[in-house]
Amino acid sequence: MFLLQRLNLLKGLFPPLVLLGGLILFGTFGYIVIEKFNFLDALYMTVITIASVGFHEVHPLSDAGRIFTIFLILINLGLFTYFITLLSRYFFDLEFIKKYKLLKMENEIKKLQSHVIICGFGRNGKESANILNKNKIPFVVLEEKNELETDLNFDVTYFLKGDATKDETLLEAGIKNARAIITTLPLDADNLFVVLTAKQLNPNITIISRASKDSSITKLKIAGANNVIMPDKIGGAHMATLVMLPDVVELLSIMSTKNSSSFKVAELKASKSILLDDLDLWHKTNCTILGIKNEANDYTINPPSSYNINPGERLIVMGSNEQIESAKKLI
Repeated sequence: MFLLQRLNLLKGLFPPLVLLGGLILFGTFGYIVIEKFNFLDALYMTVITIASVGFHEVHPLSDAGRIFTIFLILINLGLFTYFITLLSRYFFDLEFIKKYKLLKMENEIKKLQSHVIICGFGRNGKESANILNKNKIPFVVLEEKNELETDLNFDVTYFLKGDATKDETLLEAGIKNARAIITTLPLDADNLFVVLTAKQLNPNITIISRASKDSSITKLKIAGANNVIMPDKIGGAHMATLVMLPDVVELLSIMSTKNSSSFKVAELKASKSILLDDLDLWHKTNCTILGIKNEANDYTINPPSSYNINPGERLIVMGSNEQIESAKKLI
């Protein structure tokens, strides 16, 4: 694989090298046929003619041999001009550098662990990438465009051009080691195909899919999507809520997107059964419990102290990194 990658990096130089090899073989064969030279003399004569080093002929040439040599020199001049033009374009037009950077990035993607794959880089894909970037979560963008926009207010470290519905593209993006995949393609049918493919390649991956129609939600969830988002519907609900509870919505938005060492919202999975009153998480760690999700995927918001936590349930808590780590040890 490593050798194939290096060959792919230099494949732009293959045509002139092949032509050069063909010219050497042509010249060698010509001197053998016309001048009856042995193979080594014919090869030597061809090389010094092509290289234009000015050495004397290995043997006196006949008229036919001289005409053949003139023909060989003219062909070589054309090949040399083509070779220099290609080299100039390959290196000075940054084609080599682009291929080198792409190869380096692909090798770095293979080393990623617990990253997120974003399929499609439209409005929803960009916003997802922006939030992940702010929270320092590594992500790989899959997009069929040749280049991403240059006016982004954040850096996209890992970008692959390709069709996200294909197995090989998802494998290149490191889906085997990814923690989640976000598919924001404009067509629900394409998102459905991505969900099916992703679930097949990595059954444990978390899948968040965009949907345009209500009828697509059930299909996407049956296919394996953990969450299905309808941006237009969420946007409308968000705007209406801003009218009623503007400060609450703003606070919830900050809580859901902000992630730093001093504050973040996290999920903690319980490994034992215990009453919230006995756990006394606030006094022991200063962590606040916002809600609990049971194994039936039902939420209990602001659970009472009499709530009994069961193994496997997930606690939604907020606090600093240190506080959350302390809470992990308790539950």
